[in-house]
Amino acid sequence: LGGLAMIQLRPYQEESIAAVLDFWRGGGENPLVDLATGLGKSVVIAELMRRLISDYPSMRVLMLVHVRELVSQNFAQLVRLWPGAPAGIYSAGLGKRDSHHRITCASIQSVFRLADIIGPRDLVIIDEAHLVPHGGEGMYRQLLQGLQDRTPDLRVCGFTATPYRLGAGRLDRGPDALFSQAVYSYGVGAGIRDGWLSPITARRGSAAGEIAVDGVARRGGEFVAGALEAAADDAAVIAAAADEIVERGAGRRSWLVFCAGVKHAHHVREALQARGASAATITGETPGGERDSLIAAFKRGELRCLTNANVLTTGFDAPGVDLIAMLRPTLSTGLYIQMVGRGTRQAAGKDNCLILDFAGNVRRHGPVDLAGEDGPGRAKRKKDEDAGAVSVDSVEARECAACEALIPVRASVCPECGHEEPKIAKHAARAEDAPILAAELKPDWRVVDSWSAARHVKPGAPDSLRLTYRLGITSVDEWVCLEHDGYPKGKALAWWSSHGGGLPPADVGEALGRFAELRMPAAVELERDGKWWRIKRARFSALENAA
Repeated sequence: LGGLAMIQLRPYQEESIAAVLDFWRGGGENPLVDLATGLGKSVVIAELMRRLISDYPSMRVLMLVHVRELVSQNFAQLVRLWPGAPAGIYSAGLGKRDSHHRITCASIQSVFRLADIIGPRDLVIIDEAHLVPHGGEGMYRQLLQGLQDRTPDLRVCGFTATPYRLGAGRLDRGPDALFSQAVYSYGVGAGIRDGWLSPITARRGSAAGEIAVDGVARRGGEFVAGALEAAADDAAVIAAAADEIVERGAGRRSWLVFCAGVKHAHHVREALQARGASAATITGETPGGERDSLIAAFKRGELRCLTNANVLTTGFDAPGVDLIAMLRPTLSTGLYIQMVGRGTRQAAGKDNCLILDFAGNVRRHGPVDLAGEDGPGRAKRKKDEDAGAVSVDSVEARECAACEALIPVRASVCPECGHEEPKIAKHAARAEDAPILAAELKPDWRVVDSWSAARHVKPGAPDSLRLTYRLGITSVDEWVCLEHDGYPKGKALAWWSSHGGGLPPADVGEALGRFAELRMPAAVELERDGKWWRIKRARFSALENAA
């Protein structure tokens, strides 16, 4: 079956694969895996396919996505992990039509009529599974029915960052649901907490730049596209938004702007260019070659800003994005999370991603780590309420009076600056901004004056790396368990990456030799652990410049 490239899976990646395999061993049919954007779904998919083909040599797998960029990305990840993989690509957009391999990575548009050519298949893996309709005739359903006619016990495994669909709710609920059960979930809040994702912070756009949607027509739980663009494409509103994007983005390197339509995207780009920003526009009308060139220039830093209309919400991987401007109002929970998710990937020199909300999306949907779900800090959904959407007058976030961060509407303490104020009722007359994450405890941030590293030896246990942080007249220690196994090892690798390290060190000795490549935090948040203090998280930007 060819050579194998050894990689260290992150703990949650290993857990997600185990959850899928355990589900099948227990007789389950079609599992769903919920992993936030930026957590490496392509790695999980590649390793899952490698294990299945290795254990069941006659198995034939079809991996489906909706855009050619994801076909290339997922295929490349598979070959990187498994250089001798028996795999091919079927995508008209990529000029490849390989159907005989045991693993075929395909775009749904290219194969939905080709069950006879692509089949038989034992397993179909669908990336961005929220695009599969609950029922009806769609391309996915047509292909799956054709494949199931040839293989009655066909299994389908879905991967998504948003396990619900507008108008249908949860992907694993209801009589027509394709997926049996969400077997594993690891969201954006957990990813940021554990150091795998970049922190995010949100600010409400100025009143002059906010898009008014009160009179915009709605259909099927979402704004009607033409009416929404007409409301958003106002010269004065665009000018005010562009002023603020340029001002707030002055210290940020990579801006991504979501717009309400093609004309709107071009007009926003022109306004930004008029203010000196290097910007370009990508829409569904942009030719493939030009689109690829613009995205490549954006990732290289030659373009500071991309405006887009409905094309860069899924399958777009640009880790350096550190400012997202939402000029596209939406009632779709999935679309909201996908837009925000473009800024959660980590990159060298990136402390966080600022979400500038001119669309009222954060206010309506609330903290991104709770969107679509019941939980602390938001109202419990009604029994028949669609988890895939919110109402136009929903209020789940407000603005902190001290730092202007958008925070959960029921938070009594701002998770970004610690400001305390009375809780505000859900349907208050004046809806303000809110933190984009749900954490509600008052942070105890301490400025780091200096830090040092040493080997920590504990009898009967592997050595660990001990960090000592000088915090004024006090000091606090942190232990990084690079030589341990399992979860401690995974946490240590996440810590190394989040502090700017390159390839993880093999042991404590190597870590000490490479200590200089790490970034010292500007501040750390402390929390009580019995009679001791421990470090909960670190930030790399000064406390007074959190945004």
